[in-house]
Amino acid sequence: MANDEPVLVITGASTGIGAATAHRAVEFGYRVVLAARSEDKLTQLAGELGGDERALAMRCDVGSWDDQQALVQATLDRFGRMDAYFANAGFGAKRGFLEESVEHWKSMIDTNVLGTALSIRSALGHFRRLNRGHFILTSSVAGRRTLPGSLYSATKHAVTAMGHALRGEVAETDIKVTLIEPGMVDTPFFDDRPTGALEPDDIARSVMFALTQPPHVDVNEILIRPIHQPG
Repeated sequence: MANDEPVLVITGASTGIGAATAHRAVEFGYRVVLAARSEDKLTQLAGELGGDERALAMRCDVGSWDDQQALVQATLDRFGRMDAYFANAGFGAKRGFLEESVEHWKSMIDTNVLGTALSIRSALGHFRRLNRGHFILTSSVAGRRTLPGSLYSATKHAVTAMGHALRGEVAETDIKVTLIEPGMVDTPFFDDRPTGALEPDDIARSVMFALTQPPHVDVNEILIRPIHQPG
């Protein structure tokens, strides 16, 4: 195993966009660290990607600071490097401020907002020491416009703001920050399978586009919708 092969950490890696990105990243020569709360799915995915030499499966609740620190340390212990961190974990809620339980809201905010912030915090010290690295944050079309009654939209507005705020903080370094803003994607995010939606691999290819640019190019945002989604 060559030590010069880059390493990508992916949260929310067990299904959907995260799993698709892991497959694409390995094709591009990356080693991957797969993080999610569903350990069985992660272990199976790691096996599909080439086992211990190519992939590390790590149970991680992104809302836990202890889990986030352990994830970064395990990455460095296993592979000796960490080149990019894809903060992808997140989930949604029904629209309407009288919908869902308060507990569901809290869990969503802890994952979508606090989880993204902790992902940044856990990796930033390492990237600063290297004066390079790449953060990729999964926001959404919903993070660009207001959706009636959508607390989920508000969480993705927060992720978009974090991306821009982080970019401002590291502007004097070679650290890159990319916001990925998908429209409708056919993933387990939806209870009822949508029609005319993007596939997870469509988003994965966008992630790899950002990751494979020359060192002097920072792709700030990728807004990607299915062809007939108007907004």
